Amino acid sequence: MSTPGDMLSCGHSLADLSEYLDTGQIGDPGHLAECPECQSGLTSLRRLSALGDELLDADIAAAGSGNENWMKAILGNLRLELRPGRSIPLRADTPGDVLTETEGSISALIRSVADSLPGTAAGKCRLYGDVTEPGAPITVGVDLAVVYGHPLEQRAATLRWELAAALARQTELNITAIDVTITDVLEPRNPEAGSPASGGPSTPQETP
Repeated sequence: MSTPGDMLSCGHSLADLSEYLDTGQIGDPGHLAECPECQSGLTSLRRLSALGDELLDADIAAAGSGNENWMKAILGNLRLELRPGRSIPLRADTPGDVLTETEGSISALIRSVADSLPGTAAGKCRLYGDVTEPGAPITVGVDLAVVYGHPLEQRAATLRWELAAALARQTELNITAIDVTITDVLEPRNPEAGSPASGGPSTPQETP
């Protein structure tokens, strides 16, 4: 899998992580086990590679050269979201304790929920609002690439429900809206004819 060479804050790049997945080799394997950025990156790259099994084009199926616009967008957003971002305060049971979680960890959670749906890959995952202010209204925005043949409205509705449950369970954010946009519909492999499915949509679609 070829990926952009942008460096993460830990010093590794998505290209380093991709090479590790391909070869099993990296200069400092102990770092991977301890680094949350690298762990999140590896998890997302594995999901993205698995999605390729549903796609027709051989380059895309191999998670290819990164020339496809949807692939470049996903990888570019993944690089940004692996960084810690803003610190989100948490309630502490003991006076004087200061507890926080990072915006990057919430983005990784959002991406993992979106990527768990069959035939989908999360693009941009963002938190809109002042996450540093407890109780402030927050909107979640998620862009999805979906393999043609999977029900788009059902995917969006399921994702909203699962994200609401996961964020309520694992964060203290006041989520007031979850906006899901289908930005790419990808052609699947036709297992019988070995050719693209006919009649599929070719332009991005937005869910209400």
